[in-house]
Amino acid sequence: MEDKSIYEEAFCKRLAQLRMLKGVSARDMSLSIGQNAGYINNIENGKALPSMANFFYICDYLEITPMDFFDFESSRPKEAATLYSSLNKLSDSQFNNIREIITDLVKNK
Repeated sequence: MEDKSIYEEAFCKRLAQLRMLKGVSARDMSLSIGQNAGYINNIENGKALPSMANFFYICDYLEITPMDFFDFESSRPKEAATLYSSLNKLSDSQFNNIREIITDLVKNK
């Protein structure tokens, strides 16, 4: 049971992080996805969890995929998904050049 609370806490924190990244209040987000004004606040405070359908509405509202939602290491999932999509369009040579640049940037961080 303890593991479940760890995952629930991570879910709640991630929702708050992504909502704030979008720059919207919990109330506005709740109303925008067709819920009562306190819906998102209740999730972020660990008082409730969304149904699967509502989770998909949340992801749609945040303009991310469910996979992006659970990528807890990504602080900018929407931008990362766009970048990933662009990388897939590069030639092998271009891709390797970008990979080397990124490796160098991360190494010199």
